[in-house]
Amino acid sequence: MRVALIGNQNAGKTTLFNLLTGHNQKIGNWPGVTIERKEGRIRSTDFEIIDLPGIYSLSPYTIEEKISRNYLFEENVDLILNIIDSTNLERSLYLTTQLLELEIPVIVALNMSDIAQQRGIHIDYKYLEDKLDTTMIPISALKKTGVFDLIQVIKAKTYRKNNYIHIYDHELEECLVKMEAEIKHSHERYIAIRLIENDIDFDEYHQNGSRKLVEKITANYNRDMEQVIADERYRYIEQIRDESIKSTKQNMSATDKLDRIFLNRYLAIPIFILIMFSVYYLAAGPFGSLTVDFVDKYVTIFGDWLAKTLDLWGASVWSKSLVVDGILAGVGAILTFLPQLAILFLLISFLETTGYMSRIAFFLDKVFQKVGLSGKSLIPFIIGSGCSVPAIMSARTIHDETEKKMTIMLTPFVPCSAKLPIIVLFAGYFFGDYSGLVSASLYFFAVIVIILSAFIMKTILFRGKTSSFILELPNYKLPNFKFIFKDVFDKVFAFIKQAGSIILIASIAVWFLLNFSFRLEYGIDASDSMLAGVGKLFSWVFYPFLGTFSWEATVSAIQGLVAKEQIVASMAIIAGNSEPVNDGIFIFNSQAFSFFTPASAYAFMVFNLFSAPCFGAIGAMRRELGTTKRMWKAVFFQTGIAWLLATLVYQFLHIFEVVL
Repeated sequence: MRVALIGNQNAGKTTLFNLLTGHNQKIGNWPGVTIERKEGRIRSTDFEIIDLPGIYSLSPYTIEEKISRNYLFEENVDLILNIIDSTNLERSLYLTTQLLELEIPVIVALNMSDIAQQRGIHIDYKYLEDKLDTTMIPISALKKTGVFDLIQVIKAKTYRKNNYIHIYDHELEECLVKMEAEIKHSHERYIAIRLIENDIDFDEYHQNGSRKLVEKITANYNRDMEQVIADERYRYIEQIRDESIKSTKQNMSATDKLDRIFLNRYLAIPIFILIMFSVYYLAAGPFGSLTVDFVDKYVTIFGDWLAKTLDLWGASVWSKSLVVDGILAGVGAILTFLPQLAILFLLISFLETTGYMSRIAFFLDKVFQKVGLSGKSLIPFIIGSGCSVPAIMSARTIHDETEKKMTIMLTPFVPCSAKLPIIVLFAGYFFGDYSGLVSASLYFFAVIVIILSAFIMKTILFRGKTSSFILELPNYKLPNFKFIFKDVFDKVFAFIKQAGSIILIASIAVWFLLNFSFRLEYGIDASDSMLAGVGKLFSWVFYPFLGTFSWEATVSAIQGLVAKEQIVASMAIIAGNSEPVNDGIFIFNSQAFSFFTPASAYAFMVFNLFSAPCFGAIGAMRRELGTTKRMWKAVFFQTGIAWLLATLVYQFLHIFEVVL
């Protein structure tokens, strides 16, 4: 038996899916898209359950809606489990009325029934069940109440095999009945309504008679038939809502009270700035630095032990150098920053699950509209704080092509987890106690650059009307820390896998190029190595914001195209293993920073923040932008902006260095 779980976003669908499956689930992607697909088995049964993407209707306007509609329409689904929000029946039941038009039994799980009771919303579930002629079960997925009853109903198959009650006016209903008689396909009513809405092709179903019926009904109404159908649905939904809800308190909810503060026209932006400053200050400031020092201590101890062990085993000089000065120095430099990344992931996940980030997207929509974007763009920007690859892919949910292209090109400007080690390293070494302030300043610098770049792109490259933005604001809620920690663990593990693959290979390559000349001679001076030769060839490009022809900084920056975190690994390998200064800044020593001043260090951070992202993100841009030409335009645009900003920042800060 195959069960499809479907519902609106923020209705508790994922929580219910985890309860039904006991976390015994398989994760993948839907064919042809990167949207997550979850499958599992319902507890104590062999029933397969598929978690469909969160949607508001079966009209195929978004990728999520297309996936859900195609799956229900084309796959052999035995039962639909529709989860709805008991605190907002009118919005939730719109999708329910569409699902009931399919020839598939439907069980409706009325989630958040406990919250509805607390708000004084008393729902007559029996009345709803009779009016919609389908099984309704009140539950609370968060408190795990009613879920056992739901499983038992599914297991025993005691749910109603709904005979859907027609909801449309007489004229429209009569037309639908005649069309159903002609359709030689399952889901006749669903298809008939889609034909009236001009949502599917007539020729696919050979409906000559239906075509005439649609033309007649459209002429009679003299309106957009999709709107007519929607109005009829809402008319019926409002009727049963008014009859099923017996009493409602008018007390202001906690969410409404909090929104008076967080969405206040004067306080919203200052609060957002304060919150994001706190996030980066905690992750990259003194507290985060303590965690780095703690990990670095054990990385150093392990390095010393490994070097002695290799000596005891009689390892050759070059093999010892490869393992200790190459692999461990490169990978260890990145792993040292794991605690800070975990803190950042934890805080961002906390803000997302409480419902705060949705409100920032809503509030900033007005600002973004003026520069050619909308609040939809904020979602990829938020995801980009973790990794640019999924962030770029998430931009496909933006319907407006111009806005989507702009968002894809600007998303890599967000400080991702791979850029955090660079920021933390330089901020900690050059700015000491002010490292948290410097790190946060780069985040807000990125926000300003994104807005200004969008304005320039909208004015020069892309012209047209910005798309509208519709977003549901979920209720504020205390986060489920079990899910937060799982999310953080997944992201940290993904980062470790990155360090164990790309960074490992790149570190070996850097060690080889640093220790061998073009004649493949080993044991040479680093300045005579192949790596130095490449760096010297391109160092003039970076001179305007470094103030010196540094081949070391040059090759580190170039490797940022492979992976941004490789910059730190590269610098650790180039620095070698001489004695550290100031009780050690991570595993680095003075050689790692000898070619930087505070001004050039900040400019170097700016360049790597805005330059073209890693190969993975560049590949994602290629897929989402559609052509290689557009991808190269984006790469040159990003790198050009980065070079210009870094140069301006260095020249400005260098004036103060000279004066002081």
